Amino acid sequence: MAEAVLIDLFCLKWNSQKNHQKLLKALDAVRYHRAANTKFFCIMCCNDIGSENDGEHNCELEVNHELSALLREFETVSSASTVACLYTIKQKIDENNLSSIKVIVPVHRKTLMKAFIDQLFTDVYSFEFEDLQMALWGGLLKQPTGRNATTQDVEEIQNEIKTYLRSLPSLRGELTIITSPLIPDIFLHGFTTRAGGISYVPTLSSLNLFSSSKRRDPKAVVQENLRRLAHAAGFNAEKFYRIKTDHASDVWIMGRKEPESYDGIITNQRGVTIAALGADCLPIVFADPVKKACGVAHSGWKGTLLGVAMATVNAMVAEYGCSLEDIIVVLGPSVGSCCFTLPRESAKAFHNLDPKCVRLLDSPDPYIDISKATRVLLERGGILPQNIQDQNEELNLCTSCHPNKFFSHVRDGLNFGTQVGFISIKE
Repeated sequence: MAEAVLIDLFCLKWNSQKNHQKLLKALDAVRYHRAANTKFFCIMCCNDIGSENDGEHNCELEVNHELSALLREFETVSSASTVACLYTIKQKIDENNLSSIKVIVPVHRKTLMKAFIDQLFTDVYSFEFEDLQMALWGGLLKQPTGRNATTQDVEEIQNEIKTYLRSLPSLRGELTIITSPLIPDIFLHGFTTRAGGISYVPTLSSLNLFSSSKRRDPKAVVQENLRRLAHAAGFNAEKFYRIKTDHASDVWIMGRKEPESYDGIITNQRGVTIAALGADCLPIVFADPVKKACGVAHSGWKGTLLGVAMATVNAMVAEYGCSLEDIIVVLGPSVGSCCFTLPRESAKAFHNLDPKCVRLLDSPDPYIDISKATRVLLERGGILPQNIQDQNEELNLCTSCHPNKFFSHVRDGLNFGTQVGFISIKE
């Protein structure tokens, strides 16, 4: 398996030609022993190789031709901060589609580096650490001043990362929130698009709002995306709850014990924002302005057939005394019947629900309209047709057909990004 090799020279002293010779020998040894499996060599340092600004030696040192030639085979990333270096290196690793990373690091910086890596990478990546031997490098490394990272150190690292990520520019344009005129002003609500976040991996760019062990976006990046959404929408990011998807029909009544997984949430608490994930699956928001209650549901094809939308409605009726005629339901962007297919046996269940939910039933993989199926089930359950919004210039766009606007699992594969539908009762 191809790997990336990262050499941590953040503690390097650049004050003599002699040290350049030591560097030449060490880098040449790394390159020689790693060349067969390494696709990407990278050096991480806090100052440019070939210059020194430590007060005593404020001069440009000429790097000999042999070292210069060798350095061209390494990518050099220099910055005043470890987080800036590592985040840049992560982008280069992702550009090369690598996941196996060898980190050659001084012993006294290993714990620190691991703490940064834990925050900036996910389980997609595998790391192996090798000690940068002090004896081999002689006087090239500054004297160790580090120690094992404490809880306080980790908190400081997390804050440093948050501050750095907050400074990054938004990608793919301004953050955009799609809203429905059906939902009254006592609620904050909306459906996100993919614009306005900092996620840079193409299929996750840019306002990805979900992190998992199988994707390349770490929680720290997703949390910064959420912070930007909360700022734009006007809700408190510290009181934000995402559905824990199971593609079923269980509903969490907020205030009761939270289940391990569920595809619906309802609440009547003010200032709490609840959200349904969506990346082809249907995010749904529910609002009752009379009882001042709201809900969200995640409805994939399995959840649709299991009735997650009406399960959420029924929970609102049972828990908060809502009336069916007062509940407003808005269906968010999802994959359309133009792009979503199922095997014929699964498609038959949608055809039995309503033939209009299926196209080309006699084909091996008929096309399915989960949005239409959800409307059918809601109307049969007693929701007024005029209180269901699914036909809107933006809300009914197919997520798979609009790569500039939405994330899509169908289109992008396993490393896909996620948008959300959210709602809260204003405080």
